[in-house]
Amino acid sequence: MSPEQLAAAERGYARCGLAEQLLWERLSVFEGAFGGDAVREVCASDALPPAVVLAVLDRLAPAALLPVDDLFDGEDDSPRYWMPHPMRAVGARRLTARGDRWAVVLRHRRWCVKLARRAADWWQSGRQMDARDLALRELPDLAAAMDPTTAPLSPSAEADTAVEIAVSLWFLWVACGRVGEGRTRLRHALSLYTGEPPSRALWLGAFLELESGRPEDADPLLVQAWAAAVRERDDRTLGLLSHLRGATALYQGRTRAAAAEFRDALALMGDCPEFGPTRELCWAALALSLTRTDPEAAQEALDQLVLDPSSRRAWAGRDLWAEAWTHHARAELLAWDGERERAVDHARRALRGHLALGSAVGAACAAELLAQLRLMTGRAASAAHLLGAVNLLRTSAFDASYKPAAYCAPTRDRSETALRDMLDDPELRRAYEEGARIGLFALAETA
Repeated sequence: MSPEQLAAAERGYARCGLAEQLLWERLSVFEGAFGGDAVREVCASDALPPAVVLAVLDRLAPAALLPVDDLFDGEDDSPRYWMPHPMRAVGARRLTARGDRWAVVLRHRRWCVKLARRAADWWQSGRQMDARDLALRELPDLAAAMDPTTAPLSPSAEADTAVEIAVSLWFLWVACGRVGEGRTRLRHALSLYTGEPPSRALWLGAFLELESGRPEDADPLLVQAWAAAVRERDDRTLGLLSHLRGATALYQGRTRAAAAEFRDALALMGDCPEFGPTRELCWAALALSLTRTDPEAAQEALDQLVLDPSSRRAWAGRDLWAEAWTHHARAELLAWDGERERAVDHARRALRGHLALGSAVGAACAAELLAQLRLMTGRAASAAHLLGAVNLLRTSAFDASYKPAAYCAPTRDRSETALRDMLDDPELRRAYEEGARIGLFALAETA
């Protein structure tokens, strides 16, 4: 941002009327793009009434804003804008000089809370891709609101806002592959939180530790979260914690304990959970925990998933995360039954589902299962492609401290053994290297 750009922005500001100047200043609190509803909620006041703020926005747009085409399917076709950095700098300086900055920042944070809740509601109601897209699009503003150190009063005064936003976005961190970011933001907010942390914040903290490959760090948070949920008399959070205890047991290879916890979660979470993992995901997790020790019970769990009342709600959309893990479980069961080609189809669907959501953990597990199935069906080159791509994913998405789940270890060990044998064959070595160049997104369509 050069002095010339700032000077041009100052001249543009000076040419505006009072209402346009007021709105220019208040729009400087937005980190990313914004639409009319956000402008009305954050920027309107007695001096700039809600009834006129959109008309002022239309007059200001040619002078200070750039149009943005970032709408996604199903969203109202209304204009959205972004304020370039020189204009933001001028607006922020003027807003501070007027003495209005902290009031507008607080309204912006309250708007971010509502936005995060809306994304969470969309996820629960089956609009999962929309929820992810909304959260990612608005992440610059949500990230600013999750930083308590920029709060108008004190960091501790806004820590609860930061924690609420981080918890509402649980799906973005856990299911959509942004574990590291979510872990960092939640830990920072909780470090400034005064009083007893909410049970759901502790639940999410434990979940993020598990997804980071640190089950030993998840255990103490699980204990704290359970005590907090009992203190709050929150049976739904107890259901979330039972699911997470099951996921931890499955991660550690304790499949019988995992199955028992998943059954407890289904009993506690109610018919239509308004937050967190769904009943469909619990049934899929139960099936996964049983596929290698009790295939018949695993198939019964998958049958119950289809029959569960929550799966047959006419208004509900699809739980894409649960679908991906369901395909993984079906692939393992079909491979056990000797139906390898059908197993390949389900493993490929699992891979596509995890990639669509952005889950590196799920995609790596599905890709290694698919590679193993391709070896079993005599498609060594296809397996080499997949292993090359998944090894690249693992080295780029996980740090050196990440410990893969014990549940996935047998498949991964077999894949690594096969990989060592493959690399002695020049043709398969080339296929492995080519797979790393192509990547899993392309291979998910052809492998």
